[in-house]
Amino acid sequence: MGATFFFNILHYALRPWPWILVALASIVVFPDLESIRQAFPNVPENILKNDLAYSAMLTKLPTGLLGLVLASLGAAYMSTISTHLNWGSSYIVNDFYKQQVNKKASEKELVNVGRISTVVLMVLSSLFALELNNATQLFDIIIMFGAGTGLIFLLRWFWWRINAWSEIVAMFSSGIISILFWQNEEALFLAENAPFPAWSKFPLVVLITTILWLATTFLTKPEENKVLYRFYKITKPGGPGWKKVHEEAKSEGISLEDDNTKWSVPSGVLAMIVGCILVYGCLFATGNWIYGNYPLAIGLTALVLVAAFILLRIWRGMKNVF
Repeated sequence: MGATFFFNILHYALRPWPWILVALASIVVFPDLESIRQAFPNVPENILKNDLAYSAMLTKLPTGLLGLVLASLGAAYMSTISTHLNWGSSYIVNDFYKQQVNKKASEKELVNVGRISTVVLMVLSSLFALELNNATQLFDIIIMFGAGTGLIFLLRWFWWRINAWSEIVAMFSSGIISILFWQNEEALFLAENAPFPAWSKFPLVVLITTILWLATTFLTKPEENKVLYRFYKITKPGGPGWKKVHEEAKSEGISLEDDNTKWSVPSGVLAMIVGCILVYGCLFATGNWIYGNYPLAIGLTALVLVAAFILLRIWRGMKNVF
């Protein structure tokens, strides 16, 4: 937990500022598209957009640093590709094939399925990438996909009835719907006679995905009690959504938790909110110190210190629970 919190401070509060400062400098160096066109006359018109200014700033680096940046970008690209291929393959092998197709599969069979999955994922992602014109399109699809699956990824901790098929259907349906909406965005949301307003794109993804995974949940069998009991003992989800499981275990003479154990989820939710205030307070406090907005910077810094104190108290209480 400490490592995760430390990462969030560095990743969301401190690391964006070198990027932001370079982006602000790019507005001065390349104030409009025409200035980029003059600096890079060989760039095709379909690529010449505002976001090109950031990469254009790389040309201002000396040769040694430019080579270092290019090497780091190549390393980041390869690590991202390998991570997502391994991640996707592990989902297919461990969460789908081993659980739903062949529970008695040998290690050799699982390795072969993993290899095939990796190749298939790489081919499909490469074909999909050819349809994209810029990073913004992919970002929108990722946001839509996350919006569709976000609800079930939260509710699975609060409701015992959600099973593996619920999550599988949610992930596939959210991905497919997001791609379909992206492909037909003009006709569905942006045209004058479009059937849906532009703001409804994300709520529709959430609504359709939720209907599908809820239907799947009630049409498929729940997880076996022994699986639910083991999950409960490990995660201690508690709350009204797990009351039925707790009562069934009690009727079977199985103790899932001590009577004095406190439900930690409300404290966890409060810690999440305070943690967000702390992290984003650090982000904006840093920016205002850099910009010279000292009164606002002092106020935000004070807010960060208060949030840190509150979070520390909550954190200690949660440690006592576990």
